[in-house]
Amino acid sequence: MTENDTLPSVPLADKIDRFIQRIGMSVAWCYVLLVLVIILQVVLRKGFSNGLIIFEELQWHLYAVGVMFGLSYAQTTNSHIRVDLFYSHFRARTKHIIEILGILILVLPFIVIIFAHSLDFFYESYRINESSQSPSGLPYRWVIKGVIPVSFALLGLAVLSRLYRDTVLLIRGE
Repeated sequence: MTENDTLPSVPLADKIDRFIQRIGMSVAWCYVLLVLVIILQVVLRKGFSNGLIIFEELQWHLYAVGVMFGLSYAQTTNSHIRVDLFYSHFRARTKHIIEILGILILVLPFIVIIFAHSLDFFYESYRINESSQSPSGLPYRWVIKGVIPVSFALLGLAVLSRLYRDTVLLIRGE
């Protein structure tokens, strides 16, 4: 059970979180495809002594997509790593204040910086139609670089949802 399941309902935040979780569950199918690609690569390499660079690169890309979109899913389900040696013993009001300050001072600035810089990173890759340096690698490297701003925008939405939730619960006194 996640912390969001035990917190009182905040309808707008709940709706945003469900939206992000649906995206996360859909993107999680990348891991099934990743396992299949890994198996195929191992069979080709060990069985036929002929692994393909394109499959190696596809493994990296699929893993990256899963991790990048998994960040926002973890935020909405509160399943990210946290050090709660003291936090778990605090009152609800103190927890809400810590969450709000942490989001405003640490998380949102980080997300904004990564998002802003990833737009140029993606655009430059798109502009030159970047592809793998390996002749037999994947084309359209800008696609995987485009995952960065999209996933960080989704993470930003998840964090704003959490900020809204904690602010509402702090005001309500819950």
